[in-house]
Amino acid sequence: MNDAHDLELVLKSHIPIVVIETREEQRAVELISRMQFRLSQPIYKWTVTEGLQRLDVNFEAQKFSAKPGDVLGNIKAGANTGIFLLLDFHPYLDDPVHVRLLKDIALVHDRTQQTIVLISHDIQIPPELKNFCAMVELDLPDESSLKKLVKETARSWQTRYKEKVRADEKSLGLLVKNLSGLTHSEAKRLAHTAIYDDGAITPDDLPEVMKAKYALLNKEGMLHFELNTEKFSNVGGFNRLKTWLRQRQPAFEGELKGLDKPKGVLLLGVQGCGKSLAAKAVAGVLGIPLLRLEFAALFNKYHGETERNLRESLKAAEVMAPCVLWIDELEKGLSVGNNDGGTSKRVLGTFLTWMAEKDAAVFIVATANEIDSLPPELVRKGRFDEIFFVDLPDQATREIIFGIHLHRRDYDKSSFDLTRLAEATDGFSGAEIEQSVVSAIYAAHAQQTTLNNNHVMQEIRQTKPLSIVMSERIAALRTWARDRTVPVD
Repeated sequence: MNDAHDLELVLKSHIPIVVIETREEQRAVELISRMQFRLSQPIYKWTVTEGLQRLDVNFEAQKFSAKPGDVLGNIKAGANTGIFLLLDFHPYLDDPVHVRLLKDIALVHDRTQQTIVLISHDIQIPPELKNFCAMVELDLPDESSLKKLVKETARSWQTRYKEKVRADEKSLGLLVKNLSGLTHSEAKRLAHTAIYDDGAITPDDLPEVMKAKYALLNKEGMLHFELNTEKFSNVGGFNRLKTWLRQRQPAFEGELKGLDKPKGVLLLGVQGCGKSLAAKAVAGVLGIPLLRLEFAALFNKYHGETERNLRESLKAAEVMAPCVLWIDELEKGLSVGNNDGGTSKRVLGTFLTWMAEKDAAVFIVATANEIDSLPPELVRKGRFDEIFFVDLPDQATREIIFGIHLHRRDYDKSSFDLTRLAEATDGFSGAEIEQSVVSAIYAAHAQQTTLNNNHVMQEIRQTKPLSIVMSERIAALRTWARDRTVPVD
């Protein structure tokens, strides 16, 4: 009802060009068609395939008006009032002749009462036409509308198969929650898939619904849906982060009234020490989807496109909420440079504005290796809830990491001297410890013997860890972090 009311007000406001940017073309056309008697004007629809046809009477399509320039020329030359719905006209707005024809129609609107309605999934209005335009956004279905939609789909299944859909109120609520942020047609399609698959609404349907929802929203490929999250039991160390997260989990889930939802954390530290693994574990602990933002894929050579890509990706993340948004190697996307025409500064501004204004339950886990590359505006207090420093693991943590990687590869960790291995890997990162285990397995296989401590020790002795190769850079990072961050252990 709000959609119809708002759209009707705009169409009655003597605005020459109305722009409806939506993925629900058919719904937009139907909304306007149902207003015909209240608008007291004929309504025409144009497509490049069907030409111009009148919707409110049996009016044969004018095939000669199929070309964009022809239909605009006919509208301009005609003396009849009317509302003209031009579907998918956006590719033709690059032609200066089409732009001029639209402007000519708009300039005499007070006399002709001819209203152009542009309906498309993505419309970039030329500067010459912006003063004549009004944007209308169709609302997405709310919770009650989605619940009604799911129940209607269930009744349809019941009518067809002569039995009731198996469901409980909790599963129904979860399905409705996971359909939020989709259009009517998209939500109906996913509800149909969930119910018609087995005649039931169960928690088992939800992962497939979320995957399908993500596929619908992420058409540009900037976000990656990470199917495999992690358990914190498979992450060595990070004890302070684990405690911090457990304390804030009820607030994030909305169980603690009056408290703001936590915004997210920045994990700064030495390469290979488990920052990415910890991001996956955060999503696993919270039991929500993990989205990874690929900053390298955002950048586009055309002015303004990079910021638009970022806005679209962040909007998709909000629709997927509750979720964890993992931004790996943040400094590569938000380091401010002077040789990119100001793109990095605009991207930073877009990201900071979103962080400050977002209301959706999107928990950010950003990782970074080089603090010098990050702009001061991003790391000041209040941007993130906390900045954690991930240092090289201590001996106790190294023992745990060895045990995790041996167990993951089906080796009995009790058969190995973990204490000796941990002592020998002072200065090793978690990734370097894992690689020593992997290399030892290859060596043992080549020798056709069972993996043992000596194989691992041999690989350790042959490794020059990052703490030696890049000792100066790591020392500088530790110095910066000492009084500015919270250690994860």
